[in-house]
Amino acid sequence: MRTPAVRTRWTLTALLGLAALAGCDAAAPVAAQPAACDRAVAVFGPLSGDSADLGGNIRSGAALAFAEYNQRHPDCQARLLDFDSQADPKQAPALAQRLVADPRIVGVIGPAFSGESEAAGPLLAQGGVPILTTSATRTNLSLRGWATFHRLLGNDAAQGPAAARYIDAVLRGRKVFVIDDGGAYGQGLADEVAATLSGRVVQRAVVAPRQLDFSAVVSQIHSAGADVVFYGGYYSGAGTLLHAMRQAGVKAVFVAGDGVKDAGFIRAAGVTAAQGAIITCACLPPERASGGFPERYRAAFGRDAATYSAEAYDAATILLSGLEAGHTDRDALERWVDAYTADGVTGRIQFTPQGELVDGAVVVWAYRVHDGLVTTDQQIPKP
Repeated sequence: MRTPAVRTRWTLTALLGLAALAGCDAAAPVAAQPAACDRAVAVFGPLSGDSADLGGNIRSGAALAFAEYNQRHPDCQARLLDFDSQADPKQAPALAQRLVADPRIVGVIGPAFSGESEAAGPLLAQGGVPILTTSATRTNLSLRGWATFHRLLGNDAAQGPAAARYIDAVLRGRKVFVIDDGGAYGQGLADEVAATLSGRVVQRAVVAPRQLDFSAVVSQIHSAGADVVFYGGYYSGAGTLLHAMRQAGVKAVFVAGDGVKDAGFIRAAGVTAAQGAIITCACLPPERASGGFPERYRAAFGRDAATYSAEAYDAATILLSGLEAGHTDRDALERWVDAYTADGVTGRIQFTPQGELVDGAVVVWAYRVHDGLVTTDQQIPKP
């Protein structure tokens, strides 16, 4: 073990329908059975509520990996269990306690968001549960001394400055208005953007995640003459804010982080208002995932993979490969994850002693909303 340093169930089609949410392939050769028949992995994140789209993407990516694993081991199935946080940090401690108390659970994919990670992380680590988050990006999560923490994408210290470089070099933003939702993720990302842009930030503001009346902050944006607005938070609030901006005639380019990279953002903003919005993410564009992942995902679910699905597939694969190798208790599986080095569908996976991806594996992308779709724009160069 590393020493401290510092949903609603988805109905599966095709492949997943053969294995009751975990997969099955009768044609595949049956390998020697691992001693993991009574082992389970939890998916911890919003599987219902305002942010359920992102949690569902994670759940589906993990479920595909479990489906394929259980194909190979039809007589010794591993289970995927749902822990629905509804993106509410207040619910996270109780969920973590219930997870730790279940001896079947040897790892967790999540927590999905930074706020719930802050609340659940200490309890999960104390219980020795390997943590593999695919989406919680607050930078200091890896510095809390949680010996079981691992992150499968870049943190806000990578994404925030990259977003700022895009605003500077591509958008030529000179008057940037920075807004966040006051949460662990939104504020942390906005802080990184503001610090990198320094004198270009004309004003900062905080809005509540479920706020509906944005007239005051929209008036401030207009008065500041902002040419770019950066929002730190999640897709529902971002979409509602952008809709209010466009209704009021504010034409500033709208930029947001990975928590906004979802079709729910376009639903909340409206197709016309969302046009041209920029979203950054340290996650791989799912259509670029290797190993036939996009095709296998579509065959299983009847839709394209979305934000965090490929990262969740890799997280599940790490844990399942450990079970397959006979590491069937939490301590042994944690040591397996710490030492893991392999190519996943998202790229090379290897963790630092703090549980971050090694530097070379972190890439930040910019996406652009065009005609109601979030499309890949470009990879943001490193400084």
